[in-house]
Amino acid sequence: MESPVRIDVRRLTGYLTALPTPFAEAGAHIDEAAFSFLCDWQVRQGVAGLVVAGTTGEAPTLSAGEQDRLLRLAVEAAAGRVPVVAGAGSNVTAHAVELARLAQGAGAAAVLAVVPYYNRPSQEGLFRHFQAIATSVDIPTILYDVPARTGCGLALPTIARLAEVPGVAGLKDASGDMARPAALRRLLGEGFRLFSGDDATVLGYLAQGGDGCVSVVSNVVPALCVRMHAAFRAGNIAEAQATALAITPLTNALFVESNPVPVKHALSVLGRMSGLVRLPLCEASRETHGAVVHALSRLGFETA
Repeated sequence: MESPVRIDVRRLTGYLTALPTPFAEAGAHIDEAAFSFLCDWQVRQGVAGLVVAGTTGEAPTLSAGEQDRLLRLAVEAAAGRVPVVAGAGSNVTAHAVELARLAQGAGAAAVLAVVPYYNRPSQEGLFRHFQAIATSVDIPTILYDVPARTGCGLALPTIARLAEVPGVAGLKDASGDMARPAALRRLLGEGFRLFSGDDATVLGYLAQGGDGCVSVVSNVVPALCVRMHAAFRAGNIAEAQATALAITPLTNALFVESNPVPVKHALSVLGRMSGLVRLPLCEASRETHGAVVHALSRLGFETA
């Protein structure tokens, strides 16, 4: 099956929503109706793309069959309007290649491949890992660097080497280094896509040369996120700053404990999906509930 959206990732910009996976029956099954609705609603709200089976989607707890099904549902719901990017992360290179091929077969427009976690490979090992993924499929590969979760990170020279590998088209950067996008832009030019993986600092990331954000917060307020990005691109910095400031309390609330627990709880409060997660994650704490409800109320949502 070919992707219905053949994108030039070098031109992709804006907010890509990192979708959670809705569960039913104590996490035993995927709630397909809720997931399809969320995909369609996100597209109608103006996001630039959908990211499926990433960290927010609880990918480590999903079977290959579940990941395939989620991708096919997302591709069907997107209906050619935006690209679907598939998480294809593993600390076993052969498994990551298998997931990338599965993603291509399910109709994904690109894969998002995370730095291998736990085994802490060298920079040469990281290069070979991503090279193997990128050369195994005919769709673009976006690197994902999140040292807080993986235990090691991509060095700038390694990113530059990988940018020369056919198929490697961008980076989701959750390193927390705000000097990085400017340095990478100087190294790699305008064609290599730079996406923030940190909702809290996205405006600063854009100002340093970033192209957009792979976002958790846009699950809840996609239109506000899209507005902020559009204002920045139009040079209306005051509006971009005001919108970012309005979103900040929600951003803070959605990261008071491990993602995606708070965002699934927020969507549950709003009646869009269950807040169920799979072990080893567990339900939102009382403190998280209070923070989420307070933030939603400040944005004008009915939470009673």
